[in-house]
Amino acid sequence: MKIDKKLIKELVDHLGEFNLTELEYQEGQTKIKVSKTSKGIEQIKSSSIVSPNKAVLSEKEDADGIRVKSPIIGTAYLAPEPGAKKFVEVGDKIKKGQTIMIVEAMKTMNHVPSTSNGEVKKILVNDGQPVEFGQPLIVLK
Repeated sequence: MKIDKKLIKELVDHLGEFNLTELEYQEGQTKIKVSKTSKGIEQIKSSSIVSPNKAVLSEKEDADGIRVKSPIIGTAYLAPEPGAKKFVEVGDKIKKGQTIMIVEAMKTMNHVPSTSNGEVKKILVNDGQPVEFGQPLIVLK
């Protein structure tokens, strides 16, 4: 694996520019994670993913219902803008592909579509809450 020093430097620069403590970048099988410790020292971690788990993004049916998961790390927003009507509420009937919320990552607003038809049973995140890749966002029944 060839290490792209220019890319790593750029990611480290983004930590300071966007006042972040951690940033993760993935392209194909290569994943780069840069983070700052509380003392401000940058740490760089790089790894290669042997077999990506594509099932992480799909809905998972369990006793609670179908869980729709976050496709990206970022900040979850339940409405298109502050004070606006939420995309979904508990009890709403939604269709596959309908936007359930937005996850902001690096100033980009990413609409998260429902992976299944159903009724919103639970919303598992709060407005403005940080979310991880693969974290359940809502439960459908």
